[in-house]
Amino acid sequence: VQLQASGGGLVQAGGSLRLSCAASGGTISRYGMGWFRQAPGKEREFVAAINWSGGTTYYVDSVKGRFTISRDNAKNTVYLQMNSLKPEDTAVYYCAGDPDYSLGRRSRPPGYWGQGTLVTVSS
Repeated sequence: VQLQASGGGLVQAGGSLRLSCAASGGTISRYGMGWFRQAPGKEREFVAAINWSGGTTYYVDSVKGRFTISRDNAKNTVYLQMNSLKPEDTAVYYCAGDPDYSLGRRSRPPGYWGQGTLVTVSS
């Protein structure tokens, strides 16, 4: 499975972006999926996760109420809607997942990763 993240860009604080993660070479309909990010000079961190059906989600505290993870299994795509963006959200965002990725162990690095998309939030 190959994952392709897109949708990043430059936005002012308070603005919104929607990231997409499109899968090819196989179906991710039974994969747990997550979004991670890495800011300049910092370690990669978990952002959000969603189970295979989309019925369960989890977010890091810093994005709760602002970000929404969702998926469309028919389109083999996972999304991250980001609202009320802050300069501290600036990072490269990665989507990742695998059949065994679970919300109970959401910080465990999944097996498949996309290439990352840069989100820059200006103040």
